[in-house]
Amino acid sequence: MFWPFRTTSSIGVDLGTANTLMYVSGKGIVLDEPSVVALDLERGIPLEVGEGAKRMIGKTPKAIQAIRPLRDGVIADYAAAELMIQTFMRRGNAGKSTAPRMVVGIPSSITDVERRAVREAGIIGSKEVYLIDETVAAAIGAGLPITEPVGSMIVDIGGGTTDVAVLSLGSPVESESIRIAGDEITESIADYLKKTYGLVIGEATAEKVKISIGSAHANARNDDRHMEVSGFNNRTGLPESITVTAGEIREAIQQPLGAIVDTIKRVLESTPPELAADVHARGIVLAGGGALIPGISDLITESTGIFTIVADDPLHCVVNGCGQVVDDWKNLKRCTSADS
Repeated sequence: MFWPFRTTSSIGVDLGTANTLMYVSGKGIVLDEPSVVALDLERGIPLEVGEGAKRMIGKTPKAIQAIRPLRDGVIADYAAAELMIQTFMRRGNAGKSTAPRMVVGIPSSITDVERRAVREAGIIGSKEVYLIDETVAAAIGAGLPITEPVGSMIVDIGGGTTDVAVLSLGSPVESESIRIAGDEITESIADYLKKTYGLVIGEATAEKVKISIGSAHANARNDDRHMEVSGFNNRTGLPESITVTAGEIREAIQQPLGAIVDTIKRVLESTPPELAADVHARGIVLAGGGALIPGISDLITESTGIFTIVADDPLHCVVNGCGQVVDDWKNLKRCTSADS
């Protein structure tokens, strides 16, 4: 059973590649955990889920595997996803009766098969499961007036996907989703260090580098800032530490950042003139973990000529948007789909 601990309150869920967040009506956000499961392969049982499992990535023996049940914003391992959400529901302590309604954020590029997998994952524990485009949820969570006849542009840079949309009257008018986002930015750092220095590092180390000295624009951080990074030399096979600068890391992540900027430009180019004028006047709003990369708003402003800002609390925009929908169902139901 997917939802063993159920609630009389409606639920909003941001089922993300990097993190899963849960909002319970009347309580707010009750859970924010990494979307990771650690399994004992010999006994076929889970060892850790969430933060504990994430700490195991790259550090497990052969008998233990730390996996991400979601890839590129969609369910890649249904059994692991079921186990993960089951555990998260316990931690959220959401009660024991069936949720009357559940709203789940999904990437705009999701296929019909992938949509069905998300719906089936939730239907066991809810009388009604509704899906909402993550750009719509993020825009609601960011406080944009998306139900009005005015163009609003949102860029949600998550772990697995970047979703870009111009919204009006509760729906995307023009949108595009690419499977290049925070994970690819992290991977580009690891690839750069391996290619340039022969240093092999794990995902957790690459993420620390990104957070510590990563930037998207020269205005954001002094390029001379540096950090010691440890891994092993792929030529000698021995442990090694090197020092890298912020300028190097900024150059290392330009390719995935460039792909995100190109996507924004394509959406702008296909936006109807009246809505494009609204966006030009009102600006672009960034959400998701990728919005926290220093200088990314400067990069997008410089590349598009449109003022760009980071939303308040960008990490929680999608789940807060899902929560606002369940809390204001009468007015915001039209922003969702039942996928019956």
